[in-house]
Amino acid sequence: MKLDYCVLGTNNMGAAITFYDALFDQTELSQVLSTDRMTFWQCKDFAFAIAKPFDGEPATNGNGTMIGLNVGSIGEVVRLYNRAMELGATCEGKPGQRGPKYSAYIRDLDRNKIVLSV
Repeated sequence: MKLDYCVLGTNNMGAAITFYDALFDQTELSQVLSTDRMTFWQCKDFAFAIAKPFDGEPATNGNGTMIGLNVGSIGEVVRLYNRAMELGATCEGKPGQRGPKYSAYIRDLDRNKIVLSV
């Protein structure tokens, strides 16, 4: 089993698009579709999206909820972590070895927690 897609909520679609377009630059994910409610990035085996919640309520991050993205190499973990920090993300754990995984933890502009790992 593998992760097929991931959708994170946003309260500021424009800022979120700018953040993820810049973060995913130089990766295999590219923006493929944008509507007034959702924007999608996709590669061969995975899709990532941001969305205004369907129920019209504000987007919130889940305490204890985390999305893990395997980015393929230690160098890519470090590069994407640094890029996220430049784009205004907050650090939840600098790049380093954690058990069997080398990973870094960030919160995006809406405070969604993402782990970048290999």
